[in-house]
Amino acid sequence: MILDGALATELERRGADLNDPLWSAKVLLEQPELIKQVHLDYFAAGADCATTASYQATFEGFARRGLSHAEAADLMRLAVQLAVDARDEFWANPANRVNRPKPIVAASVGSYGAFLADGSEYRGDYGLSETELMAFHRPRLAVLADTAADIFACETIPSFLEAQALAHLLADEFPDRWAWLSFSAKDGEHISDGTPFAECAAWLDPFPQIAAVGINCTPPEFLPPLIESARAHTRKPIVVYPNSGESFSTADKSWHGEGEHAHYGDLSIEWHRAGAAILGGCCRTTPDDIAQIAAWVRHVQ
Repeated sequence: MILDGALATELERRGADLNDPLWSAKVLLEQPELIKQVHLDYFAAGADCATTASYQATFEGFARRGLSHAEAADLMRLAVQLAVDARDEFWANPANRVNRPKPIVAASVGSYGAFLADGSEYRGDYGLSETELMAFHRPRLAVLADTAADIFACETIPSFLEAQALAHLLADEFPDRWAWLSFSAKDGEHISDGTPFAECAAWLDPFPQIAAVGINCTPPEFLPPLIESARAHTRKPIVVYPNSGESFSTADKSWHGEGEHAHYGDLSIEWHRAGAAILGGCCRTTPDDIAQIAAWVRHVQ
């Protein structure tokens, strides 16, 4: 399966101002049609899945902007509807249905650290209990569960404890909903809080609602050993969607270095051969990068 690529940095590349704690959720308030267009462009590039602009959309974050609970919930629903509308518009053209499945919509659920907007989605050092993390995620999951999204994308999860909180919350309170759960990683073996990725994959394996487990928002070079370490510990599909290869500076909130754009398709072949079944891109990747993955996948099929 081919995922889409970056949403927030792609919006930024197209002129949106994301210098804000709400990040891509800010565009829900200001330029929702731009979000829909990015979804359309990823479908045209070959993506089988659109990930919604709800990664940083939380009740707490919107409340800081003066939005009511009802207004915040409406924006979360809008994030899903934009992706659904883009998918349906794309699929209405018979030419877009040739040799591909109907795309799905994944409702993005960012980590607690994403709400903090201080880089802690790459550390996981929140100091919260599992119960507190469940209380944070519960209201947003409740809203997103009542939309036309096909699956939750619980992504950029930096800590094993937060993954446990999400898995238990899904099992206990959202038994009819599926999710993939992907972690941010610090190297080729460990997720951001230092837990071995293989241990996380093994622990999640018995949960039937976790449709896939994987890694996102991580340098591409870490992926092959991470994938290989998890394969022996889970029967679930492995999902990977790394960053472009550029590095982000939290000091000046800017990207540095060269990305792997010229080789993204070749790298995706390497990830697939290592054992990943679901491939896409995260920060700084573009529709062109996803098109490289799609070109190889369509050729193989």
